[in-house]
Amino acid sequence: MREGDTIVVLNAGSSSLKFSTFRADGACLERELRGQVSGIGQSPRLVARRGAETVADLALDDADHGRALEVLVDVLRAELHDRPIAGVGHRVVHGGLEFMAPTRVDAAVLERLERFVPLAPLHQPHNLNTIRRMLERLPGVPEVACFDTAFHRTVPEVAQLYALPRRYAEAGVRRYGFHGLSYEYVASVMPAIDARAAMGRTIVLHLGNGASMCALRGGRSVATTMGFTALEGLPMGTRTGSLDPGVLLFLFDEMKLGVRDVEHLLYHESGLLGLSGLSSDMRELLASDRPEARLAVEVFVYRAVRELGSLAAALGGLDAVVYTAGIGENQAEIRARIADGAAWLGLALDDHANARHERCIGVAGGRVAAYVVPTDEELMIARHVAALLG
Repeated sequence: MREGDTIVVLNAGSSSLKFSTFRADGACLERELRGQVSGIGQSPRLVARRGAETVADLALDDADHGRALEVLVDVLRAELHDRPIAGVGHRVVHGGLEFMAPTRVDAAVLERLERFVPLAPLHQPHNLNTIRRMLERLPGVPEVACFDTAFHRTVPEVAQLYALPRRYAEAGVRRYGFHGLSYEYVASVMPAIDARAAMGRTIVLHLGNGASMCALRGGRSVATTMGFTALEGLPMGTRTGSLDPGVLLFLFDEMKLGVRDVEHLLYHESGLLGLSGLSSDMRELLASDRPEARLAVEVFVYRAVRELGSLAAALGGLDAVVYTAGIGENQAEIRARIADGAAWLGLALDDHANARHERCIGVAGGRVAAYVVPTDEELMIARHVAALLG
């Protein structure tokens, strides 16, 4: 990497394409542009910002992912004034046991990553298709995959295994964990926030439309709520969270649902949306006076408190809790309700600090520290790309 080199970071979802660009400035990476193409497949729109300034706002006329990416590359080139792109970093949800570090991608690597599509059907296909198109659009520019599963490879085997015959674990059926780039970013900034917590026992709550939690000891993952797929653990916006496998047998045998019907139910119709019958958006549920909305919030908080206790047990105690992601960073009521349920662990919030979304929200002198730390997966990816490219 040379001074002034540009790194592009892409995060492709089923209906969106988020992006950022970073400029190498000495030992630092300075964010220049950020934005997203939203509404892909319906009414796509590209918005790009440089700081607080909107530099592009374009309707894309029913563009698919491929066309959206073409327009995005043109916008980036114009806004970067044709400065060369040193590398492109991609969030890839699943790397299995094989990919434990950021990896430069070519056709052979893409083929190996295709094996994990069934384990992350909401994300993996879009992650890989975006890389494939960028290899065609920017030949010669390094494309780097950064994996959400990689951070959890420090989890001990006892916490990875399901109680199935060993042959299934050897075939890859085990807990992988996700949101690793978010947890890795939080772990990287914690030493500057609370050195004691960074070296000790911290639980990070990544609460958003996708939600999970991770137990860190000395900044390394030792247990997490998501497992073989991103369905396990907490209830999410439209995903079930943990479910008795017998429910699946019942859906197949008694309700006569097919495999694809069940897949759609688990990923798209459940979670907060399924419980409330109203919305997958926590903001709407908190604003609603409907009993179904209140119940959905109660279930979400209850499960978070249960998982918090479980992860504290895995750590053998607790020094700090960190809230991050959309709900974790912005919903003071949810933070407070989870803390109230975990008061037995010594967790207590300062009401005023919590209401103001301050970084340190724990009561002064409390046994368990509490923080709000905005996550930055894109910066984490850019750091990985810079390190890989030297």
